[in-house]
Amino acid sequence: MNKIWSALLLASLVVTFTACNQSLSTSENENSEEVVFQPTLAYGIPVDSMLVFSDKVKRNQYLSEILLDYKVDYATIDLLAKRSKPTFDVRKIRAGNRYSVLCTNDSAQKVEYFVYEINPTDYVVFDLRDSVHIHLGEKEIEIREATTSGTINSSLWNAMVDNNTDPNLANELSEIYAWTIDFFGIQKGDAYKVIYEQLYVEDDYIGIGKVYAASFHHADHDFLAYYFVQDSIGDYFDEEANSLRRTFLKAPLKFSRISSRFSNSRLHPVLKIRRPHHGVDYAAPVGTPVHAIGEGVVIEAQYRGQNGRIVKIKHNGTYTTAYLHLSKFGEGIKTGVHVRQGQVIGYVGQSGLASGPHLDFRFFKNGQAVDPLKVESPPAEPVDTANLTEYNQLVSKFKLQLDSIRIQSDLAEVK
Repeated sequence: MNKIWSALLLASLVVTFTACNQSLSTSENENSEEVVFQPTLAYGIPVDSMLVFSDKVKRNQYLSEILLDYKVDYATIDLLAKRSKPTFDVRKIRAGNRYSVLCTNDSAQKVEYFVYEINPTDYVVFDLRDSVHIHLGEKEIEIREATTSGTINSSLWNAMVDNNTDPNLANELSEIYAWTIDFFGIQKGDAYKVIYEQLYVEDDYIGIGKVYAASFHHADHDFLAYYFVQDSIGDYFDEEANSLRRTFLKAPLKFSRISSRFSNSRLHPVLKIRRPHHGVDYAAPVGTPVHAIGEGVVIEAQYRGQNGRIVKIKHNGTYTTAYLHLSKFGEGIKTGVHVRQGQVIGYVGQSGLASGPHLDFRFFKNGQAVDPLKVESPPAEPVDTANLTEYNQLVSKFKLQLDSIRIQSDLAEVK
């Protein structure tokens, strides 16, 4: 009897154990996922089975010198240089830029690819496997939203540096507000808040992208700017949907200082006599780019006595501007040429009768000289009525973000 009971118990355990194993096996199969091998890519090339050597181009180092170190023969290098011309001129390889050599993972270590990084995002691939093939590539750019703020003590550029912000953002703001704020007149205590894009490639910061929204406090007024796209064109508008663009820029230089203002009786720095100075002098280093403040046609581009090299632009039937004492003219600038707003028409100099390098900028209305700093410029087209709802939603979103940003100097005062 005991033997029969033991046999039955053993049989029961075997059946139970087998059923459990089958159940576990079924459960594991149900929960398991197919593993797909993902190859490691570099510049779009699978490199798991390759040797990759990376370095930077050294000073006075040429492509031939780099490839010869990896046993690429002269004939292949010559073929590579010739075939690459339509895509990339190998003579433009620059010291300090990165390159990678991809070789077979064996004793021969034969070079299959040479990759040169033109800049942080763009690269050129030289495929040396069967013959020589060349193509351009682009790394993926990661966009991260960022905010910054600060108070100006000396200059906008220095304020950015003091707050550990890329100072190139100062250039972006000067362009956004080029029609509404005279950056030669910003004062200590002026402040800014900005929501913008930071660009990264492979976790390395490479620069500034788009500015989404900004607030600039100047002359007891908050100048707001919002980026908005309509008809596939992006531009900046204020809180009332008016364009920040104007017929004329506020100034023909991006960064400088006013050394002399419009006057009917100024002591001339060279002649030491009093006479009218119907313009504004901007002190700046020789070679500083000078921009046309508005679209128009060049009616004069020559060397004219005490005025030195001068460019004169007729904008319409009412307004004309003149740019004096230039060191040289901009590319292609001559009488009869059409220029666009912001185009470089010359460079700061000291030609003619001048005590130092500067730009003498003059503004004429109906043929009469007027003070450039007092000219009111009409705005460009506002946000289209059909887009107002979308624009107002965008403004509401970014206005809340701007209001939540504390000015850096305020943060320092909080105990």
